Amino acid sequence: MYQIKIIDLHFKEEKNTIASFLISQNDSHVLIETGPESTWESLVAGLQQHGLKPGDVNAVLLTHIHFDHAGAAWKLAEEGAKIYLHPLGIPHLASPERLWNSAAKIYGEENMELLWGKMKSISESRLVAASHGETIPIGDMTFTSLHTPGHASHHIAWQLGRNIFTGDVGGVKISDGPVVPPCPPPDIHLEDWKKSMRIILDQNPEKIYLTHFGEITNPNKHFALLDNALDDWANWMKVHFDNENPIEAVEAAFQTYTTRQMEQHGADKKLQLLYEYANPSWMSVSGLMRYWQLKKKGKI
Repeated sequence: MYQIKIIDLHFKEEKNTIASFLISQNDSHVLIETGPESTWESLVAGLQQHGLKPGDVNAVLLTHIHFDHAGAAWKLAEEGAKIYLHPLGIPHLASPERLWNSAAKIYGEENMELLWGKMKSISESRLVAASHGETIPIGDMTFTSLHTPGHASHHIAWQLGRNIFTGDVGGVKISDGPVVPPCPPPDIHLEDWKKSMRIILDQNPEKIYLTHFGEITNPNKHFALLDNALDDWANWMKVHFDNENPIEAVEAAFQTYTTRQMEQHGADKKLQLLYEYANPSWMSVSGLMRYWQLKKKGKI
């Protein structure tokens, strides 16, 4: 029987912000998510705790190509692993310059390597497209690819038995904190996101695994909370969009709004900081404002 191990990547030297999942059975070893290259040493240390080195990993399954999920995939590919991902993501990992430059516009070029480390191209011979519903046999394990857009157009949730690794379409929940939706630009699509949650729940999972962060044993309750939070944030943002409020003012007001929500949930300052590392509030402003802009133009 396979074993699922959670590797804490200690993003920004903190616990419980970004996870990688090691699934092993006999001599087969799979990683779901790699985290950014900036946390490579933590990933290697996590593998070592289970008696493995990067070259022992047969396959990497990516939920999507955002840096906090896939930034170190190239290093596993160099060690011999096959990288499974959504077809739309393959050109960006084969030639990551556009992906890097797009992220640099959001984070600032001066912050990129500090946050995410380095990004190198992956040979297309190592990149494998996974279609919706496709089964991927790796050793004695069989994973199923569930295309689940909404957070990103190229998003996959990976199913193994009654366990599903939900990436960011499963939201963020750290420790005893609330369930919140990560909503960065440019692909936020509320209707698709809600359909994707239904796709996951229709598999009747016993557990879901969040990249931010860890194991959830009551998927139905979790997704109900996520659905409510997604509506809450989107509707809050629409008021500011309709009023054409300046983006800087909206970011400041949203920070205050989400901080109040965290406090009402009992989250202390340290837990609030971990949420901000995993899911920066200003990014959700940009993503949701873009969603309403596209909605107004009839492009969604």
